[in-house]
Amino acid sequence: MDLKEMNNQMDLTVTDKASDNIRILAAAMVEKAKSGHPGGAMGGADFVNVLYSEFLNFDPTDKLWINRDRFFLDPGHMSPMLYSILALVGNYSMDDLKNFRQWGSPTPGHPEVDFERGVENTSGPLGQGHTMAVGAAIAERFLAARFGDWMSHKTYAFISDGGIQEEIAQGAGRIAGTLGLSNLIMFYDSNNIQLSTKVEEVTTENTAKKYEAWGWNVITIDGNNASEIRVALLAANNETERPTLIIGETLMGKGAVDAEGASFENMVSTHGQPLGAAGASLDKTVENLGGNPENPFQIFPEVEEYYKEVLKKKQEYAAAKKAEQAEWAKANPELAAKLEKFFSGDAPEIDYAAIVQKSGAATRAASSAVLAELAKNVDNMIVSSADLSNSDKTDGFLKETKAIVKGDFSGAFLQAGVAELTMAAICNGIALHGGVTAACGTFFVFSDYMKPAVRLSALMEVPVKYIWTHDAFRVGEDGPTHQPIEQEAQIRLLEQLKNHSGEMSLLALRPADVDEATVAWKMAMENTKTPTALILSRQNIKDLPAASGNRYEEALAAEKGAYIIEKPESTPDVILLASGSEVSTLVAGAEILKADKGLKVQIVSVPSEGLFRQQSAEYQNEVIPAGIPVLGLTAGLPVTLQGLVGANGKAVGLDHFGYSAPAGVLDEKFGYTAENVVKEVEALLQK
Repeated sequence: MDLKEMNNQMDLTVTDKASDNIRILAAAMVEKAKSGHPGGAMGGADFVNVLYSEFLNFDPTDKLWINRDRFFLDPGHMSPMLYSILALVGNYSMDDLKNFRQWGSPTPGHPEVDFERGVENTSGPLGQGHTMAVGAAIAERFLAARFGDWMSHKTYAFISDGGIQEEIAQGAGRIAGTLGLSNLIMFYDSNNIQLSTKVEEVTTENTAKKYEAWGWNVITIDGNNASEIRVALLAANNETERPTLIIGETLMGKGAVDAEGASFENMVSTHGQPLGAAGASLDKTVENLGGNPENPFQIFPEVEEYYKEVLKKKQEYAAAKKAEQAEWAKANPELAAKLEKFFSGDAPEIDYAAIVQKSGAATRAASSAVLAELAKNVDNMIVSSADLSNSDKTDGFLKETKAIVKGDFSGAFLQAGVAELTMAAICNGIALHGGVTAACGTFFVFSDYMKPAVRLSALMEVPVKYIWTHDAFRVGEDGPTHQPIEQEAQIRLLEQLKNHSGEMSLLALRPADVDEATVAWKMAMENTKTPTALILSRQNIKDLPAASGNRYEEALAAEKGAYIIEKPESTPDVILLASGSEVSTLVAGAEILKADKGLKVQIVSVPSEGLFRQQSAEYQNEVIPAGIPVLGLTAGLPVTLQGLVGANGKAVGLDHFGYSAPAGVLDEKFGYTAENVVKEVEALLQK
């Protein structure tokens, strides 16, 4: 259908009426809750109404349909707009809207991912929502390259002035343009209003030229004009080479009036508080928009009828697409089985025991060996690196595939460039889309750049794999800027924080040698419910002892979070515990303690305290028996191990930044030697 036919068939009065309906619901929700952001929702109503009613493809009877178009909201404070349009399509009731921001309601202040209700992402921290959309668009192209164009669908994003300003927008814009993501269409709600200022007070950049420089197709329109929105969306859908940015110049608080009926549009005050608190009148505004001030929570009868027809057409479209898929599946049974496996969410079956590791290597090198195996055996995995693939050793994966590039998504490696936060948010979007596993790598110290996205991974319960190498001060000559000290303590806080399913929100694993690194990757791939952090060494680590002669089999005990490396024949005099490379230092120290001091020593590797604390009390007491002195050794802050050593034990770590010197020198200066382990144990036992 061309634009002329669409306009001829479209009852523009009903279209505008539906947009006003959204404005009324959004304003009423915020007013009733006595908190929220009505102005932006009222200005963006025209776009979401045209998008959902005329362009966004979904199946009203199958909310999880894999080929649905996705809509990613970036400004989470505009949740009243999202909930209102989703109420028009039947996903929320009027009671849900009345309970906006209340305990136990499905309408929280900022949207939280809820596929069944049409909420594709958790949004709030500005900039991340549209970057997740970039990830979803990459996942769609990745899947279409493997299964055919019948899988093609669009990813729509909605961004505000604040999201455009967030630094992450630079990385998202650059990557989407570089990859030519023509399946990505973003509406920029440009209303010149922010929470505390007008936009012109903080930036004078030419947004259109910026996105054009990144290779985007840019269209500027009146964002409150349905006809112009329709023309822009049609052009965006016909674009085949570039992502599209539709700059919609909108009115903040469109339709808002004060008690005298005078316009209260374009005000900073309506950005972040109810209309009444800002100086406008909700009753007069509802009346101005054609509603009933005594009952603003209703869908106009003509709008309800209109959306019934909309949903009927959506269902017919989805049925036709599913019939096309069925024909494809019949002709391609093996591919159809693979597609089903991709979207099952099940962990891949890998023979981890067969992965050959080089004795005494760095755990980043061990990770590389596992990644090579995953590249050969996991067809639905995308690995990314922030311009460090040859150093964080994600190139183990890259060597078995190729990079994703514009026009060719048959590869499985994303060269993100130097953009750690962008990369992490893109991986969240890949995971949210479904069907594809996402992993990304950089140096551990640069996890500082990524924590906002890692936190959202944990909150959204998406199983992104974070590969963080160069895990300690042993980065050496690079100096304190590159030497993580406090990072492990920060990441492990997420092991203590439960998600909304009541589970540990992130699994953090710091393996102690190459075989434990293999097991850590096994645990990461089998953790399909939450994100996993793999914290890996730059330097070589001596293999831990294996009484059975099969180190990998013994390392499988790491799946309990902590396990015994060496156990004396009788009750130990002291327990030594650590994660990562410090475990081998404890082993060396224990040799001296046993030979020279006659002590009975139990050595424990603790790749994940959070996981260890989920084990039975009996197991925990077997690994760390009560009443026996415990010495912990960490390359990070001592607090990292404080919960394990207990009040009567001691955690030895660093309480200062590192220095620039060779790694071996730093080990000596900082006391990470077998001899210092002996001294610390002697001091502990004399207490």
